[in-house]
Amino acid sequence: MMDLKSRLRASAIHLAISLLVAALAALVVFGLWYPFPYRYISGGRELFLWLTLVDVVLGPLITLVIFNLRKTRGHLLIDFTAVGLLQLAALSYGLWTMFSARPVHLVFEYHRMAVVHAVDVPPDLLAKAPTDLQTLPLTGPTLLSLRPLQASEFVESTLQALGGVAQAAQANLWQPYGAARAEVLQESQPAAQLRQRFPDQASTIDHAVAQSGVPIERLRYLPLLARKKAWTVLIDAHSAQPVGFVAVDSF
Repeated sequence: MMDLKSRLRASAIHLAISLLVAALAALVVFGLWYPFPYRYISGGRELFLWLTLVDVVLGPLITLVIFNLRKTRGHLLIDFTAVGLLQLAALSYGLWTMFSARPVHLVFEYHRMAVVHAVDVPPDLLAKAPTDLQTLPLTGPTLLSLRPLQASEFVESTLQALGGVAQAAQANLWQPYGAARAEVLQESQPAAQLRQRFPDQASTIDHAVAQSGVPIERLRYLPLLARKKAWTVLIDAHSAQPVGFVAVDSF
């Protein structure tokens, strides 16, 4: 009985330490790489859940199994060092995966908005992006748009898209978001139409409008394509800047 209590105590201490490390990792992941709403639409929440389940649960369970007061201090130190290194390796791999898959740009893609992730952008095309856009951001997505295609580029861009590189991820087409302000306003629709199209989701729409701080009469919307699902971006009808997001597929 005493041995079981000691094992449980050691496992509980290990669990507390693992939870603290997971909390610190969450600050980085959701504070920098996957801010709202990208933790939902880019799968950040699910990825982090799997990461923490493996890391937080695995270590304390191993401790519960291997801890034994009859072992020498040196033997226990070797055991805990091995477990700690195993957890560190799992955590590092998980964080690197999340970093590589992080959203880097919110792009106006001619008729819609699209989220681009770091892993989506081929290095050869990134090298052809405007100089100030050749480094992917580390602290959440930035706004971009796509420049108009030249006649000679249409076939190549289409082939790239068919090959799995969406136009929004074709870095050679990137330009500042403000350069497409007129097109954003032209392609977007009045936000009031969302309530007419989706009356059963009126409360979700109303909440997003209230969160934006802009009256619905001054809002327009565009559908948003992301990795996991489609959402909707609310856009200020004057500045064309995104001011909110709605968990509604408006395609």
